[in-house]
Amino acid sequence: MTTHLVAMGGGGFSMNEGPSALDRYVLDLAGRPHPRVCFIPTASGDSAGYVDRFLRAFGQLDCKTGELSLFQRTGVDLADMLAEQDVIYVGGGSTANLLALWRLHGLDVALAARAAAGDLVVCGLSAGALCWFEGGITDSFGPELRPLADGLGWAAGSVCPHYDGEAGRRPAYHAAIEAGVLAPGYALDDGAAIHLVDGRVHGFVAERAEAQAYRVEPGVGGVDGVDGVDGVRESALPMVRL
Repeated sequence: MTTHLVAMGGGGFSMNEGPSALDRYVLDLAGRPHPRVCFIPTASGDSAGYVDRFLRAFGQLDCKTGELSLFQRTGVDLADMLAEQDVIYVGGGSTANLLALWRLHGLDVALAARAAAGDLVVCGLSAGALCWFEGGITDSFGPELRPLADGLGWAAGSVCPHYDGEAGRRPAYHAAIEAGVLAPGYALDDGAAIHLVDGRVHGFVAERAEAQAYRVEPGVGGVDGVDGVDGVRESALPMVRL
C-alpha cells in the first residue's frame, strides 16, 4: 500500500484555465485508467463556484469526478465514500477552518484509515497543501500572515505555499523558523510542488518554468544569495519541469 502526497504552493486548475500539468501529474500517480478523483472544498466553505471549476477542469481529463461537502452533509458515510476514491484533491482557502471541520466531522480519521487500507493519492494547493504538514504559514486568521502548528502531520516539518506569489510569505516563514515556532521545512512557489511517498520526500516538480521549491531551516550565513532573516538558510532544490 502506497500513499502519494503532492503539496502545491499554488497552481493546478485553481490558478489556471482548465487542468494544468500538476493536475495531470497527480492523475498519473493513480496508476490506473479512469481514476476516481474526489474534490474536498472545505477550506473555501464548500464554494459552489470552486466546485464548478474543478468539475469543468477535470471533466476534460480521463477520470471520474466527485466532491465531498461538510457544510451540506447528505448522510453519506465518509468511510464508504473515501473507499471508492483513488485521488483526494483538497482546495485552497482557510487552513484553520479546514482542520477544525475535518476534526469535528472525523474526516481526518477517515482519511487516515483510507490511506492505511490501500493505495491512495492525496494532493492540494495552499490550504490543501499546508494541512498535510505539521505546520506552516497561513492567512487563516486575517490579513496578517501567521504560523499554524497543528496540521495533520502526514508530512514531517512545515511548509509555506505561495512563496513567490505573496510578498509577506518569505519573511513570515523565516521569522517563524528562526524563532522555533515552526519546524524546518519547505517553501513552494506558485506552480511548484513537493511529492512525498509514504511520508518521505520523493522529489519536486513544477508546472511553471520559473517556479522553485526551497529547503528552509536554521543555519549560519542566512539565505543563498538572498537577503533574509539572520540565522535562517534557504536552499533551492532540484526541480523536474513538467
